[in-house]
Amino acid sequence: MPPVSVFSLLRARTASDFADWFRPGGEYLLRVADGMGFHTGDLPGFIDEAETAMRAGRTGADVAPAVNRLIAADLYADAAFGLPFLEWTPVWYELPLTPPVAYAEWRLRRVADQYAAAIDHVSLPRFSRPDDVVSRGAPAIESVSGFADRFAFADAILHLEWFDYVAAECGIGVPPELIAETRSQTVGYYVGDLAIEDLDPTVRRLQYLLFTDDEWVRAVDERYGLGSSLLSVWERVCRRERERFGGV
Repeated sequence: MPPVSVFSLLRARTASDFADWFRPGGEYLLRVADGMGFHTGDLPGFIDEAETAMRAGRTGADVAPAVNRLIAADLYADAAFGLPFLEWTPVWYELPLTPPVAYAEWRLRRVADQYAAAIDHVSLPRFSRPDDVVSRGAPAIESVSGFADRFAFADAILHLEWFDYVAAECGIGVPPELIAETRSQTVGYYVGDLAIEDLDPTVRRLQYLLFTDDEWVRAVDERYGLGSSLLSVWERVCRRERERFGGV
């Protein structure tokens, strides 16, 4: 099936349409938090409630506040992720994908807004662009060569930010110093200043878990029946990195 099969996701419009999108993200949040030993409380039940509500098209006042917050945070994070991520990739990859990714962002935000409207406050995430991540006085991405390694580096930074944002919105206590140290050591690793063995074991564990987003990608591909070449590339890169961070 051609790579553009992923564009069929653009037909998704309603909360019900995005239930199969939300579920893998909720499970990813839980998998990483549990894997790091963070207290997740009733999160497993909230994920189930969220999927049920979305499938039924229930939003706002018809949904528990904690579930509204979970859905809104997850979808806002996914919406904001795409365009910054593309800026880390080569122009030949970025340009054709920018219009559909921008449209998908708009669609995700519209659904997220329906859940955010019923809670007191939810912040909006911001993800790093290449110029925001500096090494040796220049954008760190300039020290990383090859499409797969640049792709992996971008994901390593942005999925850390995704988890930090969604976890915070959902009340999961993630130590800020762990996020800061993981970011610093991740940059050092990808620009070649640190070997995998030099990474703090907790940092390495966190990135190993974060790179289980290959499971998120595979789940979305399977749930929507896409057979997408674009998503299969993402899955392979994430799986490769997960194996690197998880190796002994």
